[in-house]
Amino acid sequence: MLRSTTLLVFAAILAGSAVAQTVGPLPDTSDVVGKAVDKVPLKKLFGAQKTPANLSSRAIGSYARGCLAGAVMMPINGPAWQDMRLSRNRFWGHPALIALLQRLAVDAKNLDGWNGLMIGDISQPRGGPMLNGHASHQVGLDADIWLTPMPDHEMTRDEREKMMAASMVIDHKHINPKVWTEAQARLIKRAASYPEVARIFVHPPIKAELCKWATGDRSWLAKVRPYYGHDYHFHVRIKCPEGSNNCKNQWAPKPKDGTGCGDELAYWLGDAPWRPPAPPPKKKPPQPPKKPPKPMTISALPAECRTVVTAE
Repeated sequence: MLRSTTLLVFAAILAGSAVAQTVGPLPDTSDVVGKAVDKVPLKKLFGAQKTPANLSSRAIGSYARGCLAGAVMMPINGPAWQDMRLSRNRFWGHPALIALLQRLAVDAKNLDGWNGLMIGDISQPRGGPMLNGHASHQVGLDADIWLTPMPDHEMTRDEREKMMAASMVIDHKHINPKVWTEAQARLIKRAASYPEVARIFVHPPIKAELCKWATGDRSWLAKVRPYYGHDYHFHVRIKCPEGSNNCKNQWAPKPKDGTGCGDELAYWLGDAPWRPPAPPPKKKPPQPPKKPPKPMTISALPAECRTVVTAE
């Protein structure tokens, strides 16, 4: 399955990773106001929502096709965290995720010596697809956490917009020993230890380092999966919370070796996932380019999402 889907999503995921560190304003959505929701492309429709839907908290749909009712905000400052890229307004999540992030921040500081979390994108106020970047993060159950240690001072809004996180890798095969330390490994292990966490995504060399580092009970490694675009942060995804009846959980087959440190990791450390697809053989004369598909509208999401996006 990896081989059949990898090339299709490669370009989009790399683009999404780059966007996550980009500075500057998001695309304008002012033209959405007053239009019928059925006619507005999903990204613009959800990107235009500045506040959460005043409904009971529910994650609706799947991580990559859904929405979020009753979102709560991750406070921009806490005893062991600071939110980044505030202008994006992507610091909203299901209460279960927000509670877990706060717990992780405090536990990592008190128990693992990590100074504090720098929180990247979570979700938009009503979830849904974002104006740029991220195929997932649509139901308030995903969060990006920077692997750069948090500064000792409270950052200004300008710092939070312009600061760039350090990449932990040299390329898709090698970790960067100048920035990667055991502290990052302890932080990821702490996150994976919580039963609510379904999956953690990291760049392949990071997974390789964790496999070398881990001792004793290594079962937590099964949650940590290598994937494109996670060189400077790790992506935490939690299970569908209680009460979210129309939420679809992460498909979660366990690695054959119980840790994912074997064949799966070897594949990601090889060249195959990173090779662009070969051009198809020329059998027919060139055809005129096909028209791009029409952008998705609200009908592509679960029916409940119409209520979410139109709620006062």
